[in-house]
Amino acid sequence: MRSSSFNPKGAGVTAGILALFLLAGCDAGIDLGNFNLRGDSQPLQTVARPTPDARGVISYPNYQVVVARKGETVATIATRIGLSGAELAQHNGLPQDYAPREGELLALPRRVSEGSGTFDIASIASTAIDKAENSKPKTTSKPATGVEPIRHRVERGETAYSIARLYDVSVTALASWNGLGPDLAVREGQHLLIPVVDEVKPTTDDSKPGKGSTTPIPPSASKPLPDTVKTEKLPASPKLGELKTIEPVDRKFLVPVVGKIIADFSGKSGGNEGIDIGVIAGTTVKAAEDGEVALVSKSVGSKFIVLLRHADNIYTVYSNVAEVKLTKGDKVTRGQPLGVVADGTPPYLHFEVRKGTQSVDPKPFL
Repeated sequence: MRSSSFNPKGAGVTAGILALFLLAGCDAGIDLGNFNLRGDSQPLQTVARPTPDARGVISYPNYQVVVARKGETVATIATRIGLSGAELAQHNGLPQDYAPREGELLALPRRVSEGSGTFDIASIASTAIDKAENSKPKTTSKPATGVEPIRHRVERGETAYSIARLYDVSVTALASWNGLGPDLAVREGQHLLIPVVDEVKPTTDDSKPGKGSTTPIPPSASKPLPDTVKTEKLPASPKLGELKTIEPVDRKFLVPVVGKIIADFSGKSGGNEGIDIGVIAGTTVKAAEDGEVALVSKSVGSKFIVLLRHADNIYTVYSNVAEVKLTKGDKVTRGQPLGVVADGTPPYLHFEVRKGTQSVDPKPFL
């Protein structure tokens, strides 16, 4: 268990997990080290955030957090849970009149008595530990035992995306756990809970040859084959490679590059949150639609990540891009060059479409 806020910088985290990038509202152009948006591994699947008690408090063995409600301020939240407004505000680096978003978490400077709604932490990791039978609400101040999420204290230059990549969880899960807004904005000094990984127990197949099943009798043993066998003409094999090729069409979004999809959108928790389009290095990357540059972040070497904000809270992400001349706040038009596809093995463009915090399949937009 970790009893204090944790930031794993310099803690020996492997380079594969240190896949980071900045989002809108934060400093751009920071070199974040070894980064590959596509990554060697997909984000880990996580469980949902526990339900708070009747006062909105979530209790863990080593700390507590409170969930903000609609229309509240730091001062009114403090009153609700029996703390002073100054104490709660100072601990979170906020003024007392700060109005958090509904669902946003605030860290408590000390423990408050746990009400009848205190949950059993084991329930958030039922696939990872044995769930207690007939568990009942606790009325004492003794914290529940079980999986305790890491607390991360946001440092200057960090974003929801960079923190999610740091811990190998999806930004959607991080936003859901911490009540982040559609822009995924975080503030320096904010305490974030890192979603608990859903460690699904692997299933094993006990059926082995000669064990647990009988060998079926082949049809030819009881009924001889006919003298002649009628053959059907097989249809022509589809050209799967061509089916996976993106060609520019007159739809809502312009295809940023013309090439073959070498990694498709997953649609599953922890899967690929966009598509990877294989193209020749140096191919021009074009803006999919009119918008504003929300982020230009340097990743590794001469590679950049570009994030565009479009109408209706839609974002597009372009990764593995070189020769980027844009800066945050620039207006772009549909088809405007953003840069070129960077060299790689193989060279490719990673492209995402997001509705707020939620990644969606880009293909229907193209």
